[in-house]
Amino acid sequence: MKTFWNSLPTEGRWLLSTVAIQTLGRGMTLPFTIIYFHEVRGFDLGLSGALMSLIAITGLIVTGPGGTLIDRYGARRVLLAGLVAMIAGCSLLAFASHPAVAAIAVVLIGINFGVSWPGFNALIATVVDGEVRQQYFGVNFALVNLGIGVGGIIGGFFVDVTDPGTFTAIFLIDAASSLIPLALLLGPLRNVRTQAEAEEGAAPAGGYREILRRPAVLWLTVLTFLAVFIGYGQMEAGFPAFARQVAEVSTRVVGLSFAVNTAVIVLLQFAVLRFISGRRRTRVMQVMALIWALSWVVLGATGFLPDSLAAAIGVLAFMGVFAFGETMLQPTVPAIYNDLASDSTRGRYNAINSAAFQGGAITGPLAAGLLLGAGLDAWFIAVMVAGALGVGVLAIVLERVVPASANGEQPEITPVAVDQDTSPAPEP
Repeated sequence: MKTFWNSLPTEGRWLLSTVAIQTLGRGMTLPFTIIYFHEVRGFDLGLSGALMSLIAITGLIVTGPGGTLIDRYGARRVLLAGLVAMIAGCSLLAFASHPAVAAIAVVLIGINFGVSWPGFNALIATVVDGEVRQQYFGVNFALVNLGIGVGGIIGGFFVDVTDPGTFTAIFLIDAASSLIPLALLLGPLRNVRTQAEAEEGAAPAGGYREILRRPAVLWLTVLTFLAVFIGYGQMEAGFPAFARQVAEVSTRVVGLSFAVNTAVIVLLQFAVLRFISGRRRTRVMQVMALIWALSWVVLGATGFLPDSLAAAIGVLAFMGVFAFGETMLQPTVPAIYNDLASDSTRGRYNAINSAAFQGGAITGPLAAGLLLGAGLDAWFIAVMVAGALGVGVLAIVLERVVPASANGEQPEITPVAVDQDTSPAPEP
């Protein structure tokens, strides 16, 4: 960690040093938003899943224009607008007793989600490069999960479905946590320039269609979508709903499961980074896919012993195994996108990554709400396992088309033959 920290420029240290604090509020609301909609506000489970998906739908709509604006005007300005929307959305959601109010709130939150992923990734890729960039994405992910995990612990012990005021408090804390990156962008990071050296406001060359014509980008985008559908798209909807309705565990266990997730990531991320350094990123994704398939099998088994200690242990084990797979995914996918991009297209490449993420986050909660709402618990688990195995297949396809430099392979050093003069030395 000391070596990595010393290799970072000042801007990189500012970005990294506040990550865990920024995400604390998000961690307090992440596992409980669908519970808040369904059990506190009394919304139907299907409607609750649709509201969760609306965050991603909005994010998907604004991601494309957001990526272009990042390349044209810089990530800083776009991120500032997104953070203002996030603060307003979380504040409104804290008092959303009607579905229409909740819909407006999640749309505002979705605007931030749509621009924050490409924006912050563009900032990171601007201030760090080479092997340090892959390490940065991994360490940043560990710190994000540290904040989310600690927030999940606090939220699990604090929220009470019989007291709506406890949920109001955590959403207001989430809004306040967005003030930290806002201060960074207005202060220490105000001079970071992510847009290419060109006339400000000029239309950037190329377009999304041209970028997506690259086979490596296309297959990576499909892989990202499926990974989010069976992974992160279920963390806010499918997993909590399954844990509560099928495994019948308490909200405290749900909160603790996010703490387990965090602990595994924080403890193993550096070891995984050392292991994957110089290895093909697509091979790492294949291992991750198998691990995620196993994790969903573990969660499915909790349905056979509902409302029991075994079910609680199974829920916690699911999040631990799933987290191990996360340590392999997060350092690889963003690194490939940014290694494929140029300075003038970085915002759009990261916007495509974000769009794939949002697409999986849209369909994930919708599928979970429909399957679990209809009592198709076994089918829900089967879809997740099949999707995880599909990610492994896509990684095999991606390996055939992605450049070796973007796949994390270190170039081989070819020995250079040195001609030796074997003629006899001249006589004195």
